[in-house]
Amino acid sequence: QVTLVESGGGLVQAGGSLRLSCAASVDTFTSYAMGWFRQAPGKEREFVAVTSWSGGSTRYADSVKGRFTISRDNAKNTVYLQMNNLESDDTAVYYCAAARTLALPGSSSPYGIWGLGTQVTVSA
Repeated sequence: QVTLVESGGGLVQAGGSLRLSCAASVDTFTSYAMGWFRQAPGKEREFVAVTSWSGGSTRYADSVKGRFTISRDNAKNTVYLQMNNLESDDTAVYYCAAARTLALPGSSSPYGIWGLGTQVTVSA
């Protein structure tokens, strides 16, 4: 059994900050690249950020670059998404996902493990 559980979502005003957490119940957590995706109503699920198994490499969508920071604590089997300077367009359900790869995939297909999501709502 492998599970990912997101937390930390909520309502925040534009310009504010929020920190999402993803607690993983997996074997060999360091073998997985950990990513964040999001999906707004009526839109496709989109890539947000990913970090390598070591945490030494990251990749971000252009829309969040400079505002969001992904990190991981392998001792706690947890990945984080620090979101600063939030905008209305950031409103979405945010999903944590794991991919057993050394790469930094920006598409959803390599990710075989998904959480159920946490809602982030940014008010203008």
